[in-house]
Amino acid sequence: MEICPLCNGFENFSGTCETCGSTMIDIGKVTDYMDDYSAYMEINLLKLVDGDVNSVKNHYCLHLTSCPICRNEQVITIQE
Repeated sequence: MEICPLCNGFENFSGTCETCGSTMIDIGKVTDYMDDYSAYMEINLLKLVDGDVNSVKNHYCLHLTSCPICRNEQVITIQE
C-alpha cells in the first residue's frame, strides 16, 4: 500500500505561483473539498472521482495548492 508523503507529513510542499511568483501553500487533497464528509471517506474510493482517471493505478495523490497573495489555486500531482 502506497502512502502520500504530503498527507502523512514526510515531505513539505514547495511550489511557486504561476500567476504572481509567490510561494504556494498545500491545502490538502482535492477530494477533501468535495463535500462535508469526503475527508473521512476511503481514499481509494475517492480517487475514482478525483479528476485523474489513472490516480489509483499510478498511485497519485492530487493536492490543491493556493497562493496567499493572488488567491490562485492549482492542482498538483504527488507520487505516492
